[in-house]
Amino acid sequence: MKYISFAIPCYNSEEYMTHAIESILPGGEDIEIIIVNDGSKDRTSEIAHEYRKKYPDIIKVVDKENGGHGDAVNTGLHYAAGKYFKVVDSDDWVNEEALGKILGLIRNLEEDGQEIDMLISNYVYEKEGVSHKRCVHYRNVLPQDEVFRWEDIGHFRLDQYILMHSVIYRTDMLKLIQLKLPKHTFYVDNIYVYYPLPHVRRIYYLDVDFYRYYIGREDQSVNERTMISRVDQQIFVTKTMIDMYQMGSISGKKLRGYMINYLAIMMTVSSILLIRSKKEENLRKKKELWQYLKKKDLRVYIKIRYGILGQTMNIPGKSGRKISSLAYSVARRIIGFN
Repeated sequence: MKYISFAIPCYNSEEYMTHAIESILPGGEDIEIIIVNDGSKDRTSEIAHEYRKKYPDIIKVVDKENGGHGDAVNTGLHYAAGKYFKVVDSDDWVNEEALGKILGLIRNLEEDGQEIDMLISNYVYEKEGVSHKRCVHYRNVLPQDEVFRWEDIGHFRLDQYILMHSVIYRTDMLKLIQLKLPKHTFYVDNIYVYYPLPHVRRIYYLDVDFYRYYIGREDQSVNERTMISRVDQQIFVTKTMIDMYQMGSISGKKLRGYMINYLAIMMTVSSILLIRSKKEENLRKKKELWQYLKKKDLRVYIKIRYGILGQTMNIPGKSGRKISSLAYSVARRIIGFN
């Protein structure tokens, strides 16, 4: 039995994909690695097939035409045979010791006849040129050493929300809810994390620094200049998340609160990028985005718009935009954007 299917979406990843693959291989035959070559034009496919030949019981390779990161994740999920599913981007990697502990936990759960829907662990910002690597953990929020539910969680800090890096989902749950990410769209990892949340019943938090999130490449999607140039995709993802659920129908006060806070962060990121672009048309887009939320769910709009983040993003005039940009500069240092 394969405990975890690791999907590695690759696009022109020849320079760094080896590190990602090698970091997961110590999982041995308890895991499978699905390398999804998303129409690369370099040696990505060749490297993937070399690994496939060397580790035929562990590695699968899927060569497909280019569809973007989300479509590569969809493909990985389609071919996944493991009990649990984890995405590792091709320029990131995982910690070997933490991997062993995660596999040990899953093995124990299996032996006890238990299954969970979501396993959460810590992630580390591997930021280029920074000696002190910031780790995001959940010790103050989530119960440890037990299976728990949403009503058992504490309060998440602003810089602590659950990202793709920190989550492992049960494969069958993702397939059952028909998770499908949009093609040719950046920032869909937010959809990947957000959409399954109301379907999650049983959660486990393992306090290990598992995922290493590399930040430093100029062409990286979280580079601020790149994010501004792709702001329409950020808006599309934010609107998609707004459309997913009517918050009044989400059972559980704590889950509902967490999901509203997640939307607040998405609204903040979209708004600040539109402000920092310094384009008049983007200020109109910012206003339209807030109106979109208001029309969809007035209660959620009021909660976000008149919360701390919403107020900071909507101070009128040039001086207001300066304050918003200053707030983003501070948030960037806290949250770790490139």
